[in-house]
Amino acid sequence: MRVLVAGSSGLIGSALCSRLRERGHDVVRLVRRAPSAEDERRWDPPSGLIDEGAFDGVDAVVNLCGAPLASGRWSAARKQVLRDSRLEPTEVLAEAVAEHRVPVLINASGISFYGDTGAREVDESAPAGEGFLARLCTEWEAACAPAVNSGSRVVLPRIAPVLTWRGGLLRLARPVFRLGLGAVLGDGDQYLPWISLPDVVGAIVFCLDNPEVSGPVNVTVPRPLTNAEFTKVVGRAVRRPTPWRIPAPPLRVLFGEAADEMLLAGPRAVPGVLTRCGYPYVFTDLDRALSAS
Repeated sequence: MRVLVAGSSGLIGSALCSRLRERGHDVVRLVRRAPSAEDERRWDPPSGLIDEGAFDGVDAVVNLCGAPLASGRWSAARKQVLRDSRLEPTEVLAEAVAEHRVPVLINASGISFYGDTGAREVDESAPAGEGFLARLCTEWEAACAPAVNSGSRVVLPRIAPVLTWRGGLLRLARPVFRLGLGAVLGDGDQYLPWISLPDVVGAIVFCLDNPEVSGPVNVTVPRPLTNAEFTKVVGRAVRRPTPWRIPAPPLRVLFGEAADEMLLAGPRAVPGVLTRCGYPYVFTDLDRALSAS
């Protein structure tokens, strides 16, 4: 297949491009600068411009664009950046997929679609939750409408936090835990769905390869951890004790709204589609995932 990838320079995107090439696929990467390699094509989402010929012979598009969520307090300006970095690229690509009749669009979304579900387990059949992130994910997925309406197979991987020492949440947390300052946040009962880097890439390739898969797909392990369990596992991985607990009020002072949505709450989400379709997980145990990453 010829696969066009947007967001190819990020943690997931770079690993995905490597995996696709290993499987013999032809990868074309969309970049926002002047192309410097044979496989690159330039685009500018705010203006809607894409290099002529970028979609020639393309069988599938994978969109992984989106600014990092873990960036301190969410000011109004930061919220707009988070929205624009997701909605603009998706709108441009969905229109292009429809125009060029590309058979498949795999467009990233987030597991935060479900909001805070407490101890209630949810799969892809559950409705959207409350809060900024849930609304953002809802709008993000809705931006794929032109591709859906054109008859393309659209897959919406609702991706959980990717736990790897190479980047993301753990790259930020590792220095803190190594100093012996790793702590349970709030009451520690809030759920943290997670996925390893090999499995988020594997799940995207699985969705690409399996024509029966469409719509939302929870890209997360079958058993999410609570914050208290996560803290214990990471402390064990860096060989540091984790006896501390940070109450909710100071976290809200430091991080504002982001504390309530990212640190003190979360969905107990499970992978209904991947489980039913027989996706072969590489890691479902965080201890093993961390020791291998």
